[in-house]
Amino acid sequence: MTILYSIILGLVEGITEFLPISSTAHLIIAAKALKIPSSDFLDSFLISIQVGAILSVAVLYAKTIIKNPKLILKIAAAFLPTAIIGLTSYKLVKNYLLESLPLIAGALLIGGIIIIILEKYFAHLNYDQPEMTEKDLNTINYRQAAYIGIFQSLAIVPGVSRSAATIMGGLSLGLSRRNIVEFSFLLALPTMAAATALDLYKTPPVLQGNELTIWLIGLVVAFITAAAGIKFFLKFIKKNDFKIFGWYRLILGLVIIAWLLL
Repeated sequence: MTILYSIILGLVEGITEFLPISSTAHLIIAAKALKIPSSDFLDSFLISIQVGAILSVAVLYAKTIIKNPKLILKIAAAFLPTAIIGLTSYKLVKNYLLESLPLIAGALLIGGIIIIILEKYFAHLNYDQPEMTEKDLNTINYRQAAYIGIFQSLAIVPGVSRSAATIMGGLSLGLSRRNIVEFSFLLALPTMAAATALDLYKTPPVLQGNELTIWLIGLVVAFITAAAGIKFFLKFIKKNDFKIFGWYRLILGLVIIAWLLL
């Protein structure tokens, strides 16, 4: 693992974390394409580098979070189902699912088809929505928050995409595009922080040489890129639906299958 690879993976994480295309899948694919040797450090890096992306959410939404104690409780309600499912499936994900490119390809394909199909039902939703306020986010109730958390738990399978699961789940509950996208951003805070903390607890890293420097560089790159990605995504959804991401997932899934066959 080199500094250059760390920068590349940081860029991949920052760009893909909040888009409904699965950052985990892209990180694994990038690591495979770069032929980075498998190691405990690489596995932990692919999970913990997401901290850089969620720190961008903490910075951009600090004011919103501090001013809304009820919103914090709703985020906690959404996080609980994910925490339970994630905790019980940790070994399966870490030891088996992260290494399975066929599984990732299948998840990308199925997820892409679901996004395209569901968008036909959500086509009536207004894209050109005004800037949201803290009050708008508070319209999400606890029942909806809990359901969103259940949808998010599907993302324990690499390739499903935490963002796609929460966004599609939120739209199916009748939430506006802007509402669910913003809530998905905020829900990433406890989810990714807990995933990283659990991984560090279960597999304490033994850093060698310049691995700490490599990790920190990836973290910083992911932070900067993710902040730009969040702003882009919020502008994008004002005028567009998510079908383009569905088609992208289909193409990427087919490319992975072709790669495996060849």
